[in-house]
Amino acid sequence: MNRQNSIHKEESLGKVFEPQLIGRLMKYVRPYWFRVLVSVVLLISAAGLEQVGPWLTKIAVDEHIAKGNYVGLVHIVIYFGLVYLALGVFRISQTVLTGWVGEHVMFDLRREIFAHIQKQSLRFFDRNPVGRLVTRVTSDVQTLSEIFSSGIVVFFGDLFTLVGIIIAMMMLNWKLALVSITVVPITVVITFFFRSRLRDVFREVRLKTAAINSFLQEHLSGIRIVQLFNHQKATEENFSEVNNELKSAHLKTVALFSAFFPLLELTSALAVALIIIKGGYLSLDGAISIGVLIAFIQYTERFFRPIREMAEKWNIFQAGMASAERVFKLLDTAPLIIDSDGAGCCDEAKGRIEFCNVDFSYDGEEEVLHDVSFTIEPGQTVAIVGATGAGKSTIINLIGRFYDVTSGSVVVDGLDVREWNKDNLLRHIAYVNQDVFLFSGTIRENITLQDDYDDDLVEQAAKRVHADNFVDKLPKKYAEPVTERGSTLSSGQRQLLSFARALVRNPRILVLDEATSAVDPETERLIQDALEKMMEGRTSIIVAHRLSTVMRADRILVMHKGQLREQGTHKELMDKKGIYWRLFQMQYRRVS
Repeated sequence: MNRQNSIHKEESLGKVFEPQLIGRLMKYVRPYWFRVLVSVVLLISAAGLEQVGPWLTKIAVDEHIAKGNYVGLVHIVIYFGLVYLALGVFRISQTVLTGWVGEHVMFDLRREIFAHIQKQSLRFFDRNPVGRLVTRVTSDVQTLSEIFSSGIVVFFGDLFTLVGIIIAMMMLNWKLALVSITVVPITVVITFFFRSRLRDVFREVRLKTAAINSFLQEHLSGIRIVQLFNHQKATEENFSEVNNELKSAHLKTVALFSAFFPLLELTSALAVALIIIKGGYLSLDGAISIGVLIAFIQYTERFFRPIREMAEKWNIFQAGMASAERVFKLLDTAPLIIDSDGAGCCDEAKGRIEFCNVDFSYDGEEEVLHDVSFTIEPGQTVAIVGATGAGKSTIINLIGRFYDVTSGSVVVDGLDVREWNKDNLLRHIAYVNQDVFLFSGTIRENITLQDDYDDDLVEQAAKRVHADNFVDKLPKKYAEPVTERGSTLSSGQRQLLSFARALVRNPRILVLDEATSAVDPETERLIQDALEKMMEGRTSIIVAHRLSTVMRADRILVMHKGQLREQGTHKELMDKKGIYWRLFQMQYRRVS
């Protein structure tokens, strides 16, 4: 498998426009501006207090130790304690505040991303692996949180500290201050040299993380198939390949950091060496005191600490920019299907459906439906049959406007579905699919999908589709926990719950897509009995391969290669001896 061409590999990214991205990120910080302001004040205060220590050292050496003033030295020690106590309070408060802001920003951003993803059409999910989307909502947002909790605000705190150190050094001795600053250009060159390389590596790490998340989601969801076909070894090899790519990306960051920080330490050592040489000469010449030289050495060591910290924050910043770029690219992906201005709504739908010369293509090239036209009157039961790939499921997807037609129109109750309010339209339609998806929760929550339905209504719906036959035998009945995807229930039981899920909503239009193909004959008999009750007075559309399930339909639509080739009752189509007749004969011979 070529991972470079895999769906899990994301597109290459262009240059990061940091100011633009930061501007967008600040929108999420604005609601918490007061806490950010307090945090900045605390950082500035801490930056000022940090410069008091070396100055107190100078006073202690020159004014008290050199003169043998023990009482004065004790006072200096007390001042030291008070300064660092206040500094500790400021640092703790600032860390708590920035962490609080980071977590709330992350909460808001995750909520917005998830809401945005839910608005996307099915075509979006056809093109984006679930693992990639999970990475956006989890890993990328977590990285963005670090920008706020230990990135931007703390970066400016280090900048204030650096400015404070420079001012203190200038006040002590401007000549020695200039000696210390001479190595700053070297630090700047090193930082910018590594900056672009770290940005690219962080991008690669995010890309590989998304790929491994996609792989895990896909193969763990399909673990049954992997084991049934004894494909564990090949899957493990493929995972090793993806895992190795992620490892290699992380090792690149290790290699860069292993060179970056030692080089910064080297420049710091160089600055201290220059101060000792120049300061020692000035001290021997009587130009400065020993206390000033000691204070300068302390300031010089502190001078490069905020520079190192800012370099590290810059790395966090770059990782965050790579994540921000991806998150905002997702948020900038406009839903393909949106309500038009003044979209129509109605409380009581009639259930009349009309396809008018509909053409449709999933990829814009190969047509799945071509010039399809038919009308379903309110209350009619219509079956759609045909070979695999004939376009049956596509038709029912277009009715709910999960996709938009390429040309032509789909009309419900006299209004093009593109003119309907989609949420309102789907309130009148209930779908029952062959592949039933159950969520982790309870039986009741899977029937109601946590909408507000009375218990009596839920139990009545379950009873009408005979789901109560097995639910009542469960220890907790409707409060019985359901595991992920309903793995502890049989396929027939899951299907019965899906019928109850549809019925409790009292839909005007009922769509059954291969709804009885995964159940045993006894369960199918129960479902057929329930269907007759469910379809009374409703517009019902049945998609089925097994023609025995559609013989009683008011009308049968026969699809062939994306076209509507025949329509009529079972008897009319059998008398015509066309496509439907041949399909029926083939199934009859297989059963025989």
